[in-house]
Amino acid sequence: MDTVLELLLSPLGSIVLMVAVGATLILFVLTRSDTKLPDTMNRLRDEARKSADTGLRRGLKHKEERNWLLERMDRFKSIFEPSNEEDYSKIKHELMQAGYVGRHAVRDFHAIKFILAVSGLILGLGYVMLFVPAGEETSMLMRTLPVLGPTLMGYYLPVYWTAKRRDERQEELSQGFPDALDLLLICAEAGQSLDQSMARVAKEMRHGYPALAEELDTVTHQLKAGRARVEVLRDLGVRSGNADMKSFVTVLIQSATYGTSVSEALRVYAAEMRDKRVMLAEEKANVLPTKLTLGTMMFTVPPLLIILIGPSVHGVIEMLSTASFN
Repeated sequence: MDTVLELLLSPLGSIVLMVAVGATLILFVLTRSDTKLPDTMNRLRDEARKSADTGLRRGLKHKEERNWLLERMDRFKSIFEPSNEEDYSKIKHELMQAGYVGRHAVRDFHAIKFILAVSGLILGLGYVMLFVPAGEETSMLMRTLPVLGPTLMGYYLPVYWTAKRRDERQEELSQGFPDALDLLLICAEAGQSLDQSMARVAKEMRHGYPALAEELDTVTHQLKAGRARVEVLRDLGVRSGNADMKSFVTVLIQSATYGTSVSEALRVYAAEMRDKRVMLAEEKANVLPTKLTLGTMMFTVPPLLIILIGPSVHGVIEMLSTASFN
């Protein structure tokens, strides 16, 4: 026993003991990793499967809720949608120009108007019932104004928002279309087709002019879906509502009808758009002196008159006040 202890306490015995312990630990780790690796992979697979099932159930639940909401909305279709086809087309066209191109855009628009109007009516009635004393004699106008004001505001707020959004979108299309046309010409002259050129221009213009990029993306997707090019281009002119884009669509349709070169048509139209941009800049520059003249007359002439005529008027007033009339 003493010999074994001396051997273990010797340097060589310590090294052998450490090597044995290390080998035992390595074998233990390897055996544990071999046994636990399949369990870990299975656990990850189970979690992925559960998450996928959960996402699928949530998607199905959301779809069922949306279908339930659409079914409820269908019951009030006669209320939320115009019965006249002309009015329906007009409102749909205005919403398309504002960027709302969904299938139920008209129905949602009228539903929002109705909900906001009813909410304003309820708020107005609550204000009258809580803050207007019942026994106090007030005029009919003072009683009806807190009710009619929020109601009319809620009813016409979606109309104002849609008109504002349409004007901003038209301004963005007008500003970005000349640059997009130059890029489209460059892509066409480089040998790309019209579909590829529009997709490329939409990608390049997405950060600066997202509305224009959205319109071009819609055109490329419709062409990929198999729709006729002439029909797609006409829809672009109607959907955008921009005069320059309508002229551009007409140029492309005529080029496709008569078989002329698209690059040549784009070159001519791009030159016209550049001339138009210069003319608009010159028009704004010519209007500027008139605006400056009005500001000059309002803010410069009155102080100048006070400085020039003020001392004389003050002297005349003092002379008249000190003079004696016999």
